[in-house]
Amino acid sequence: MWHMLMRAAVLTAFHAPLEIREVEIADPATGEVRVQIKASGVCGSDLKAIDGKSPVVSTPPFILGHESAGVVESVGTGVTSVKPGDHVIIAMNGPCGRCRSCGAGRFHLCTGPSRLPTIMGGAPRVTLDGAETRRFIGIGSFAEYAVVPEPMCVRIGKSAPFDAMCLLACGVVTGVGAVLNVAQVPPGATVLVVGCGGVGLNVIQGAVLAGATTIVAADVAERKLKLAEQFGATHAVLASDLPQQVNELVRGGVDYAFDATGVPGVLAQAFAATQPGGTTVMVGSPPKGHPMELDTGLLFASRRLMGTQGGDAAPHRDLPMLAAQYARGHLDLNALITERLPLDQVNDAVAHVRQGTVARTVITF
Repeated sequence: MWHMLMRAAVLTAFHAPLEIREVEIADPATGEVRVQIKASGVCGSDLKAIDGKSPVVSTPPFILGHESAGVVESVGTGVTSVKPGDHVIIAMNGPCGRCRSCGAGRFHLCTGPSRLPTIMGGAPRVTLDGAETRRFIGIGSFAEYAVVPEPMCVRIGKSAPFDAMCLLACGVVTGVGAVLNVAQVPPGATVLVVGCGGVGLNVIQGAVLAGATTIVAADVAERKLKLAEQFGATHAVLASDLPQQVNELVRGGVDYAFDATGVPGVLAQAFAATQPGGTTVMVGSPPKGHPMELDTGLLFASRRLMGTQGGDAAPHRDLPMLAAQYARGHLDLNALITERLPLDQVNDAVAHVRQGTVARTVITF
């Protein structure tokens, strides 16, 4: 079963640099697809895994990487939706289509029998020095190949650039999806986006697509605010007292606030910056077990606080839609890519993301 050698960036210990190692990857089993990875974005979730703070990474070794796109190399028996040579985005989740959540259209909350095992590393398909090695979210795209379940493969046109398409799998669908799927922002709305990193910039792009008339971007880094304006923010504020700062721009507060920082205190400020009847969406993931204090009086004015998982996306609906928006020039993916680095420089890529000097770094193959 184990017959193909490939290179992969392996997390061998928490807080340690990734190691480029030769590993062995299996042929795809029934219902699986082996994809030759062409591009993989470096996400904040990968950094959490390195730091031992990811809920889905237990004991190393692990192959990291999940925001990816590539070419179908081979398929297992029973696979009908893709074939060798097809270009695909690897989605973060592959809904079973049969569970209660999928039946209700909540594909991001799929409870199918393979869902949890996939999140926790997937079926054993890779070995390192003869021992099974898990893959981040069942993907492990900091590698030359990945074996994933068929529903995680979303076919795209062969003219679409891999470096742009890989971003749709995580950062873009999370940010845009938070606006279109979760909050369902209507035309003419006023919006606050706190945290203007890779995901926050895509929340801004989502607000533009939704037709928001006022988009206030807030961050503690002035450089990120300039990027936010490039992506469609109408106002930019160096965050300090968000409720007061927002009120000076939008009297009474915004209709919708999005927190992409994952910091509980920031989420509370974003919530307080909405008007009565307003909605706040937690887009960034805070550390597990960290409480948040809210002025409960704000809730009496019918304000809503919501969460999201990956933009509440249905991969086979949302990823082709986003690819089409990019093709039409309505979604700027190229400007999101600050740098492209080879696999051998993956630790440089991680360092740049950690320093906050990039919008997105893409590992290219």
